[in-house]
Amino acid sequence: MIFSMKNGSIIRIRFTTKIVQKLIFILSIFILLSLNNSFSACKNFVPGDGPLSFDTLLKQHGLFSGQTVRVVFWNVENLYDIYDDTTKLDNEFTSRGLMRWNYKRFHIKLNHVAKTLLAIGRWEPPGIIGLCEVENRFVMNKLIYESPLKPFGYRMIHHESPDLRGIDVALLYLPSKFRVFYSKPYKIDFPFDTAARTREILFVKGQVFNSDTLNILVNHWPSRRGGYAESQPRRDYVASVLRHLIDSLLSGGPCANILVMGDFNDEPGSSSITDILHALPPDSLKNKSDLINLMYPFSGRQGSHRYKGIWSLLDQFMVSANLLKHAGGLRLVPGSVGIFRGTFLLKEDRKYFGDKPFRTYNGLRYEGGFSDHLPVYLDLVTDGHHK
Repeated sequence: MIFSMKNGSIIRIRFTTKIVQKLIFILSIFILLSLNNSFSACKNFVPGDGPLSFDTLLKQHGLFSGQTVRVVFWNVENLYDIYDDTTKLDNEFTSRGLMRWNYKRFHIKLNHVAKTLLAIGRWEPPGIIGLCEVENRFVMNKLIYESPLKPFGYRMIHHESPDLRGIDVALLYLPSKFRVFYSKPYKIDFPFDTAARTREILFVKGQVFNSDTLNILVNHWPSRRGGYAESQPRRDYVASVLRHLIDSLLSGGPCANILVMGDFNDEPGSSSITDILHALPPDSLKNKSDLINLMYPFSGRQGSHRYKGIWSLLDQFMVSANLLKHAGGLRLVPGSVGIFRGTFLLKEDRKYFGDKPFRTYNGLRYEGGFSDHLPVYLDLVTDGHHK
């Protein structure tokens, strides 16, 4: 845009796309302020409080104060070391096993995982990362101390699970963004199949930016191996255990900040998720204790896993209602939930067309890719005034 001054000089002002977007957003804020909308939240706002203030709307959209932390969950697909553990069924992931797993391939896998996590963080590394299908503490140490993640100072929480294949869940975190108070693995004992073993539910309690408390539950529910219907009772039972843990957290007050993440091997509309766990779309909540499944908007449109040409949404985030409040304390950044579809994580699906995850193995054939799942992510923001 060009302005001509009285003295004949010319002033040129260049409006970039970002500036235009900011101006449009500020204009929309004033339009919103003219509407008599009211919002309800566990803290600060109740129905009938009236419209949000200008400062509050700015904070809600991350344009005024507040500290943001990116949270990631990813099934990294068989992150095994190269050694045989005689107590686990990991023989195929050794140099003499069916997969011909060796140090070179292990090293490539570590770098793939690390570079993907950093790519998801964009401007800065994610503050909290849930992982599943990691074998043990050894591979986790390799990941945070001998990969591109090393300079960032990640710490980990990992407990050896009784899973027969030796794959576990774990949590990585940056101490500058998340201070851990307590962690505990909850073992799953199936009353109808006492010989069966599966991954534990990892519970981590901590504080985001030395401000708000966050309760995290990391999951990897039993697979569909052996058939969907045949394996469903196991997932239903794990859902009931998780629901009991959530009820225990909410018993201390409905304002508990709860974040559930994981590979559930069920979709957002599956009965284990909706009927047992009570994780529902935001507009379908029936009780204050219901969880909000943040992945519902992606159902039928996108997925994190693809099998025989069909995308499914197995990897999900669910939160307690308190994390959806509009202002004050820890909360979800609106519009921040996503499935990370980096081009390097995908390859052409020549059989069923379209694209599919670029995985490490396709059957017994080594492909040198990343994982058979895509990562999911979200952002949390806090003003730093609440405990």
